[in-house]
Amino acid sequence: MNSAIDAARLSVDVSAYSLNLWSIRDALIDAHKRGVMVHMVMETDNMDTPEVQEIMDAGIPVIGDQQQGLMHNKFLVIDHMDVWTGSMNYTTSGVYKDNNNLIHIRSSAVAEDYTDEFHQMFAFKLFGPKKSAGTPHPKVSIAGMPVEIYFSPEDKPAGRILELVQAAQKSIFFLAYSFTSSEIGSAMLARAQAGVEVAGIMDDGQVKTSAVTEYDAFRQADLDVRLDGNLNGLMHHKVIIIDQQIVIAGSYNFTGAAETTNDENVLIIFSSDVAAKYMQEYLRVYNQAQLP
Repeated sequence: MNSAIDAARLSVDVSAYSLNLWSIRDALIDAHKRGVMVHMVMETDNMDTPEVQEIMDAGIPVIGDQQQGLMHNKFLVIDHMDVWTGSMNYTTSGVYKDNNNLIHIRSSAVAEDYTDEFHQMFAFKLFGPKKSAGTPHPKVSIAGMPVEIYFSPEDKPAGRILELVQAAQKSIFFLAYSFTSSEIGSAMLARAQAGVEVAGIMDDGQVKTSAVTEYDAFRQADLDVRLDGNLNGLMHHKVIIIDQQIVIAGSYNFTGAAETTNDENVLIIFSSDVAAKYMQEYLRVYNQAQLP
């Protein structure tokens, strides 16, 4: 991602929940110095790091969300063409300790979607429920691969996630940092009762400290849902793989806050090849998980 910022010629729009990586700080400041338009939006509560202050001191404008909900996105739009997104915060733990995924899409249409979302936050200071619906290209085709793009709260991604879960025919595998949505959890349980294989890994710390979690319901139903075994960091993925054909990913935890108050983004990718890559990560995390 640093090399992508280094190659930027026109613009870099950054939507970051948190940032303390020196390499990204340096890449953004260098881009600004060579005349690239660099703009940032952030979760206000995470703007107090030295790295963010140095970015601001360099003359790069950084806008905080100033709201109760979280500005939880983690995406970059470069030169109106390249989008980088996923679950990875731009922090040392996010890159070097936590289990995360990062998606790079080269598409002017997808870039326009993310740019529109960014401008609502940066230019108009609209965050959370104040944002307006109307993603320019909610469904795109990239080299024949269908992709759907959703932003919350305005696009209400849970409805589409529920549709896909309820339509699963063979399998549902998930990696979930935080999973408190009873609607999505109940839909998975219903598919399991119908004979669909349902299994997943959840973050140990979140399960043990959350007052409400779907983990107990999954275990009571005897599903193969485990706590992660990452002893040094978080199991920070937010991924659902359906029938090894569809991948749901992004910054969106499977929670009510992600649906109604936080600024989030969701990508739904219809591709067996992409699903296979996510299955590799699923199996890697599964093999490290704690025995039930």
